[in-house]
Amino acid sequence: MRRTAALAVVVPLALALTLAPPAAGAPRPHAPAVVTTENETPVLYDDDEGGNASGDDPAIWVHPTHSDRSIVIVTAKEGGLRVYDLGSEELQSLAAEPAPRADGVDGRYNNVDIAYGLRVGGRTVDVAVVSDRYNDQLRFFTIDPAGSRAATPLREVTAPEQDFLFSPDRETVEEEQTAYGVAVWQPRKGETYAVVTQEGATTVATVRLTPRPNGTVGYTDIEHLTMPGSFPLPGGGTWVPCEEPGVGPQLEGVAVDQRSDVLFATQEDVGLWRIPLPLGSGAPRLVDKVADFGVRDTYDEESEECVPVDPDQPGLGGPNLVADAEGVDVYYGRGRVGYVIVSSQGDDRFAVYSTLGHNRPLGTFRIAGDGVDGINGSDGLAVTNRVVGDYREGLLVTHDEPETGPDVDPERDATNFSYVDWGRVADALGLQVSTNPGNDPRLR
Repeated sequence: MRRTAALAVVVPLALALTLAPPAAGAPRPHAPAVVTTENETPVLYDDDEGGNASGDDPAIWVHPTHSDRSIVIVTAKEGGLRVYDLGSEELQSLAAEPAPRADGVDGRYNNVDIAYGLRVGGRTVDVAVVSDRYNDQLRFFTIDPAGSRAATPLREVTAPEQDFLFSPDRETVEEEQTAYGVAVWQPRKGETYAVVTQEGATTVATVRLTPRPNGTVGYTDIEHLTMPGSFPLPGGGTWVPCEEPGVGPQLEGVAVDQRSDVLFATQEDVGLWRIPLPLGSGAPRLVDKVADFGVRDTYDEESEECVPVDPDQPGLGGPNLVADAEGVDVYYGRGRVGYVIVSSQGDDRFAVYSTLGHNRPLGTFRIAGDGVDGINGSDGLAVTNRVVGDYREGLLVTHDEPETGPDVDPERDATNFSYVDWGRVADALGLQVSTNPGNDPRLR
């Protein structure tokens, strides 16, 4: 069944733009902390020889009893999926094969998240949920309970003939304003949803995942929410972020705080949003803005870039994010404490916010390499508070582009992913470490 509710934003723009007031005594912005990584995955190359593999977004699956058997699943766009162990060795490479539909074409896998405890084909399994841009739908892969010990950790179980998420027909899909970012929302036992953003537009969708008796997984109940694409400015006037013609200020990174049923979403040229779930149940709130929020640009056809109308015009945003705001995930601490981690792609930093109250910023950090290269231009990221093998205080995994180093061909478009000990981030910013599995409602 396809049920589309066009929940066009009814939030007044002035309200949508409201920022969280700074907490009393909140520290002033300062130089980012620096943490290190020495563990990175093999390089991916986005060319014919490399299988057009361009890394984008990771997800961490933690083995419930043997944490050293945990795996990291990443998207490689036209290159499909890769599965790595905790030593960043490749365990499996899955091609982006045509979607199981009469009009299916080869996939382009953009983002990935994990749905826990689905009843599929008579057994309870965890499922990797993947957005497929070229087919405007979700794809589903069961995770072998053996994790890194499995011969084939992932197996596709996508039900055939799933509805397009944002397009009325295949012809519209070809315009590629399709499924982009994805996050799983599990508000209660037996209910699992996915939240999906749309490339090149401001629309967010939710769908309910529906495991089938034949061992496949599909979805129903598509609902849409249209987020703002223009914003009021102090003193009057309206600001519209500059994009190429026909493209809106898109959202990509999404993560759900399962404790509070709140979606955190990054609108790349705007900032970080807090959106109550279900969609339409409350007013979205802009938590933080990118530094050049409000700067008027114009699109230059020759360079295919946005250039400032006035190079000296100051931005109205904060100090924590420089466009694009990209990957986002939630770390579950003790009690109600939690953190939202966001990649500030424009200046190779990561910003951290509290999940509580008005989501005040808690600091920023960079990731430097120790025997490997540092992190540049991060797209997606994932974090877990769980003990994961030798990562005794939790794990952060982040995309890196461009990947550099002595063994990387500088003439090719190279990407990969790096693993960072959460304890190093926590020490650098004075954050909490709590590895209790009960912190994450999905794992109880």
